[in-house]
Amino acid sequence: MSLNEVQDVRTPDPATGLPRSPGESGWAALRPLLLRMHFYAGLLIAPLMFLAASTGLLYAGSWQAEKIVYAEQLTVAHVGARALPLRTQVAAAKAVTPEGKVTAIWPAPEASATTRVIMQSQGLAQGETLTVFVDPYTADVRGRLTTTGDALPLRAWLSKFHRNLQLGEFGRNYSELAASWLWVVALGGLTLWIGRRRRRRAELVVPDRKATGRRRILSWHGAAGLWSAAGLVALSATGLTWSKYAGENIGQLQDSLGGATPAVSARLTPGTDAGGGEHAGHVMPDGTQMKTQMPATADIGIDRVVDAARAAGVTEYLQVTLPTPGKGYVVQEQDKQVPVHLDAVVIDPADGRTVDELRFADYPLLAKMTRLGTDLHMGRTFGLANQIALAALAIAVMLLLFWGYRMWWLRRPTKDRSLSFGRAHPRGAWRKLPVTMLLPLAAVTTVAGWFVPLLGISLAAFLMVDVLLGIAAGRRDATATPTA
Repeated sequence: MSLNEVQDVRTPDPATGLPRSPGESGWAALRPLLLRMHFYAGLLIAPLMFLAASTGLLYAGSWQAEKIVYAEQLTVAHVGARALPLRTQVAAAKAVTPEGKVTAIWPAPEASATTRVIMQSQGLAQGETLTVFVDPYTADVRGRLTTTGDALPLRAWLSKFHRNLQLGEFGRNYSELAASWLWVVALGGLTLWIGRRRRRRAELVVPDRKATGRRRILSWHGAAGLWSAAGLVALSATGLTWSKYAGENIGQLQDSLGGATPAVSARLTPGTDAGGGEHAGHVMPDGTQMKTQMPATADIGIDRVVDAARAAGVTEYLQVTLPTPGKGYVVQEQDKQVPVHLDAVVIDPADGRTVDELRFADYPLLAKMTRLGTDLHMGRTFGLANQIALAALAIAVMLLLFWGYRMWWLRRPTKDRSLSFGRAHPRGAWRKLPVTMLLPLAAVTTVAGWFVPLLGISLAAFLMVDVLLGIAAGRRDATATPTA
């Protein structure tokens, strides 16, 4: 997968010395265009890709770091024989945080884990909540932390750093631009590497240890790109799903295909106004709205609600969202590791009836795929193995970019004593494409540029700059040519 390989299609392959067959004319015309695109994309977008990979590497490690840094809050001192009622644990949390309003309770998912009592509190940024960690056996408060969804401060900070470099909405453009080009660079490089003629097939998947200099770097670059291409395309696709511009297009397409993620209805009586609207309260990690008021009517209590949810088959890693008047308790599973447990039920606070239920098995296929892709990207689905794979992909990206820049540097004119860099690939490669190949390629590029806006805008900018540079070079050549 080369950023820097140049080949004259009218001569034998420089890598092998073997002549080209006449049937390769289409590929011979397409290859220089791919080389030029791969070169410029890798050269100009690579710094953003390197940033995304390095911050992604930090985020991949944040899951395990979180367990170490916040061990006191996340785990109990001693596992007891029996947990106290949830109402007792909630009362203990409210006693140390009287200014907070309880919005949700996350019962301890494991014997050694603490219960999380989620509160709304003044002075927090949008999307943040105050989480009180309670020992389920003694009701001792183990600590209080400002959280974002299920992420504790370290992981929440690194997540935002990966997403926008802590620069707000403007910073999101960097990660979307990197994700927009990552699949293009990966697939373009993969095509170039597979299409390269070689003496031994093994050189396709294993670096050539006998090669030296730039050819040795190219062999490592290509082989590593081949092994990581599928993962890089998957990272690009899943990353774009929650980007600002491409994400909107992906969401609209998914909805139009009937793949929108369903949700339970917390409303007890059709048409009842819950006071505050459909989007009142804070947003949970899966998009569920957390409500900030306790119901004024009869309430059977959090413990009986959890018992009713368990009886309805909702049993794994529970998150209980408190109701507002006219709505019920929403009890959801949030175990996103395989096998996935994401069922949800709505419980009537007056009598414990199951008002509505939603099983993950009933999700549309596209919604399941989106959920799985998002959780794979975040390192949830396979736990530690998933996080190690993400770290390996991040390191692979950084190595590929380093090798690409290194080859670019090695292609510089060696006799030029002044500071110089590797040459770009010749212009005008598209003119050699047959119309039957050029028109479909232009159509695909146009559609991709419209659907992934930052890809289209940046590609148009590259082409405009390239045209201007070509005009300037033409004028210099005309000036330098002596007249008769």
